[in-house]
Amino acid sequence: MKDLTKEIKAYALRNAIEYQKTSADKILPKLFQHGLKKEEIKEIMPEIAKIANEINAMDYEKRVEEYIKYGKYVKEKEEREGLPELDNVGDGKVVMRLAPEPSKYNHIGHALVFLIQYMYAKKYKGKCILRFDDTNPEKSTDEFYKANIDDLKWIGIKWDKEIFASDDNLKMYELAEKLIVGNNAYVCSCQQDEMRNLREKMKECSCRAKKSAENMAEWKKMLNREFKEGERTLRLKGNMKSNNGVMRDPVIFRISYAKHYRQGEKYCVWPMYDFENPIEDSLNGVTHVIRSKEFEMRNELHDSLLKLLKLKMPNIREIGRYQITGAETQGRVIREMIENKKVIGWDDPRLVTIKALRRRGFVPEMFQELAQTVGLSKSGGHIDPSVLAATNRKIIDKEALRFSFVDNPVEIEVEDAPKVKEVELLVHPDRKEKRKIKIDKIYIMGRDFDDFNQHEVRLLHLYNINLERGVRDGMARATFTSSENKDIPKINWVSSPVKTRILMDNGKWVQGFADSGIKSLKIGGIIQFERFGFVRLDNIKKDKGEDVYEFWFAHK
Repeated sequence: MKDLTKEIKAYALRNAIEYQKTSADKILPKLFQHGLKKEEIKEIMPEIAKIANEINAMDYEKRVEEYIKYGKYVKEKEEREGLPELDNVGDGKVVMRLAPEPSKYNHIGHALVFLIQYMYAKKYKGKCILRFDDTNPEKSTDEFYKANIDDLKWIGIKWDKEIFASDDNLKMYELAEKLIVGNNAYVCSCQQDEMRNLREKMKECSCRAKKSAENMAEWKKMLNREFKEGERTLRLKGNMKSNNGVMRDPVIFRISYAKHYRQGEKYCVWPMYDFENPIEDSLNGVTHVIRSKEFEMRNELHDSLLKLLKLKMPNIREIGRYQITGAETQGRVIREMIENKKVIGWDDPRLVTIKALRRRGFVPEMFQELAQTVGLSKSGGHIDPSVLAATNRKIIDKEALRFSFVDNPVEIEVEDAPKVKEVELLVHPDRKEKRKIKIDKIYIMGRDFDDFNQHEVRLLHLYNINLERGVRDGMARATFTSSENKDIPKINWVSSPVKTRILMDNGKWVQGFADSGIKSLKIGGIIQFERFGFVRLDNIKKDKGEDVYEFWFAHK
């Protein structure tokens, strides 16, 4: 019988990620695509059950990490791979939308949801709309709009149409007035604290009893700028006794005199997210919405609004919300961190914004592969940064050229060393091309000097030496031992050094020397410093007339 261990693991992992557990009966049918014969079922079932039990015992992060290794063994019909089927679809009839709010830089969690929606549009040969939910004039900016465009293009999304919710303000005013005329909405003068208190107590405010004509008159005054900010809001008549707090007469329009980045001062009354978002979905002809489960409680409100206005509700599918373990993703918190100079900006290496990960050396294919993998999960969860690194490493390792870097460099003098003026090194273990390095002064890492004192080590790709204790005349001492490639510790070295600094993922700089081969790199180039990690060349600066190469650390 053919060995199908890898295929069993692939399907078991995928099933466990999507449904939180797996079983032999879910895996077995898939194996017939890989050559399993009916007469072999009895023989293979114990192995399937064993692997299923092992995977059920894994935590979510471990399953994702393992699926990255084995996912390639999954076989699906046609191109519909990796994503569960949607309800009520037909080729060309699916319209998905990406709806970022241009008030922040998007993080990896946003990227995954955007990619999943885009992949569904492609899967069903439908359309993908990019709509900016930009009806918060205080926070929406042109900077964030442009950053969103750049991020989405970079991760590989190509949308069919671009829309701005703020362009539809007049349409939304018309719909608001329908609610007022139908006695389904009222203008409220309660202050925020009073409103919150009454909602918590499930009590109606006196404003709710006003007639529709009075509400319409006050609504017109809102539009005519006759009230100050906060003096009036438009609220939906929901259900103040509902266990779902969202339904307790939510505010659907408010007054704001902030200048809008796109509309200027054209409008002073703005729809709230819970009005604008479902209304826009319907106006845009969106058929299916994929969003994180945090919006689940809002479905009742959105459905109620659309029924009152006789508009169509799209098919909603909730997926788990993805958080990166230990990373801050809330826009409000990150803004405060930037203002307090705790991070250098939205691209700080300690953040998981698309902008930050891109600058560190993560590639678009990493986001796409991760979306295919974790997008199967209905429970979401925390993704360990090691999963991001493992996915990215698998992709960039094939192309990243190898160089040497030593931090806290120590110069060594090697007694009895062969007179080697130049050495040839492979640019990559899987390539035939080589590059030459001239040998003059040799530098090693200070840490290696401390760790291997009085031990024999091999200078990678060069020869073996014995490090001596202590430093004399500012120089470490070593003795040549042999040239053969023995089974001894191997350490980096640099000759003809280039000043280099690396910004690590903890926000701290590491200073040292890199070999002169990095001079051939272009800004944005991703390489591997052997025994150190993958890095991206971010900048080349001048320091006292000398070039200093600045890299950002990606991961090990």
